[in-house]
Amino acid sequence: MENPTLNTAGLPVFSQLLPEQAEPAITTLLDDNRKKLDSLLRENKVYTWSNLLAPLEAMEDRLSRAWSPISHMNSVVNSEALREAYNACLPKLSAYATEMGQNEALCQAFKSIAASADYADYSRTQKKIIENGLRDFRLSGIDLPETDKKKYKKIVQELSALNSKFSENVLDATEAWEKWIVDKENLAGLPETALTIAKQHAAEKNSGSNAQSRDPAWLLTLDYPCYFAVMSYADNRKLREEMYRAFVTRASDEGDRRWDNTPVMEKIVALRYQLAVLLGYENYAEYSLATKMAASTEQVLAFLTDLAQRSKPLAKKELDELRRYAETQHNLQEVEAWDMLYYSEKLRQDHYAISQEELKPYFPADKVLNGMFALLKRLYDLTVVELQGIDVWHKDVRFFEIRERDGDVRGQFYLDLYARSQKRGGAWMDDCIARRKVGEHVQLPVAYLVCNFSPPAGQDPALFTHDEVLTLFHEFGHGLHHMLTQVDEFSVSGISGVPWDAVELPSQFMENWCWEKEVIKEISGHYKTGEPLPDDLYQKLLSVKNFQSGMQMLRQLEFSLFDFRMHMSLMPGQDIAIYDVLESVRQDVSVIRPPSFNRFPHSFSHIFAGGYAAGYYSYKWAEVLSADVFSQFEENGIFDKETGLRFLSTLLEQGGSRDPMELFVEFRGREPQIDALLRHSGVVSGDSTSACG
Repeated sequence: MENPTLNTAGLPVFSQLLPEQAEPAITTLLDDNRKKLDSLLRENKVYTWSNLLAPLEAMEDRLSRAWSPISHMNSVVNSEALREAYNACLPKLSAYATEMGQNEALCQAFKSIAASADYADYSRTQKKIIENGLRDFRLSGIDLPETDKKKYKKIVQELSALNSKFSENVLDATEAWEKWIVDKENLAGLPETALTIAKQHAAEKNSGSNAQSRDPAWLLTLDYPCYFAVMSYADNRKLREEMYRAFVTRASDEGDRRWDNTPVMEKIVALRYQLAVLLGYENYAEYSLATKMAASTEQVLAFLTDLAQRSKPLAKKELDELRRYAETQHNLQEVEAWDMLYYSEKLRQDHYAISQEELKPYFPADKVLNGMFALLKRLYDLTVVELQGIDVWHKDVRFFEIRERDGDVRGQFYLDLYARSQKRGGAWMDDCIARRKVGEHVQLPVAYLVCNFSPPAGQDPALFTHDEVLTLFHEFGHGLHHMLTQVDEFSVSGISGVPWDAVELPSQFMENWCWEKEVIKEISGHYKTGEPLPDDLYQKLLSVKNFQSGMQMLRQLEFSLFDFRMHMSLMPGQDIAIYDVLESVRQDVSVIRPPSFNRFPHSFSHIFAGGYAAGYYSYKWAEVLSADVFSQFEENGIFDKETGLRFLSTLLEQGGSRDPMELFVEFRGREPQIDALLRHSGVVSGDSTSACG
């Protein structure tokens, strides 16, 4: 029987994919690709797009389509068998990527095409792929002596394994912690939905173990919806402290040391430095910018420091207000880290008479989804339709497609909304299938959209906080970037080839719509009555939009500066440690000092296990771009069809085929300015015309 992992003709058949099939399938594909490449290089004396680069694109596409569901399932339905299969494939894939990047004959073939007389007739997209390829050969160590090439390969393989280990430790540490509550008084203050879900978790955990005879119980976990509910609403301060300590010490030397990421982190940082120096860079931060919009490490640091200086006075004012409130209204002399969310929520309710919980009944899942899809129709004249009977990895997963006015399909996506056991935390979009033209046929792009929201409670539908609505719109923005591309070449289709500090533009752009009154009417409807969010609640929502925005801004800048400085300054043999860098950043920009046991870097998967190493600044960098883009809609009318279609054609459809600054200028008519971000964030109330970077 054919290995179903090798069947890349249609959508993945998740129900048939078995862990033990993964490694044989990937091994087969890698061997096939090596043979195909040797044949292409041997048979052709004059290389062209059609006889070399097009076949290469097809090879990489097939490998991607086989690996994507394996990698995805490892994140969303993790198991020991899947983890073992995934980790067995990583060194093979890493070795293959290094071989491709250090293949002298292939590099010379790329150079010969770029130097050929016919190169002038190549499309802009084809030229971009060749330019990227030549850059990537250099970044793969093509120019290194043979001994250093082997060293490069070893470092890359080690990093791949360490990144996976870091992620596994965070997942295991998160899954291992639980707290059973049998006295409901200990949960005083928690919203009814949170209580219902905690009781559901307890029942699920007890299923098959004579649960009917046990006392009623509630199960608390470190899944973010549960953690956030306790930290925001639980009156029991000792419970808040216990959960806070458990959450911020996950996978660390201060928590359960079975999953301590300390040696993993130290090794990752050391290897990244060695890799950068091997390739001729001063440090890993400088190396990371070789594929990004930002021109230099100095530019990034200046950008982040400027934002911090602008935001710090407001953040100080907000923190002072919170402390005064806790002392005068609740007789709390010292606000600890586990008090911050709780008293912030109290302050929000007292000052603005609104809370996230009060809003949740107005944002049932289907209403939010339908309203979000209606916005897509209004902006780009595209329709979203749900399809039934699609093979998925979990019963809660849904499947949709995006259609043109004439019914032609533009893209498809899986939607996995709810937190559950053995699912990686956070929210993300990943590509399942990339758009690519094969003869006269266009391969449709398919995306995974993954969140970790609270599931339906009892008989009620899933209800979202407004923050969760923002998260959903954010991930849908990433999905649109992937699915609406009109680029026909695999390497720069959708989000592929887009610099990391520009890839967040479409996602953060989508968040802006969650504050617009007409959109709120579309995405809200009380789950019992269908009534849209009342005007008085909408006004309160607007009034609280920038509640503690200064502190939130500084928190993100702290993360960004820590990431960037760490990858600039740490090198093997130095006495400076990871937490010394963090402390230095906090001294410069922070107004809140967490307790000494806080080990947030130990679970900072974005930079230690994801693609944001020396790139976490990208969120703020791209937020400047997205705020400036949205200001064009504010100027022309937020639903102006011409502006929407221009945004579609420039910033969504062209993927990585063109430089993002070029695309931005084409849309906006000028280079980006920071004033819109400062205004939207409440950092300034007047106008500013500072340029980005």
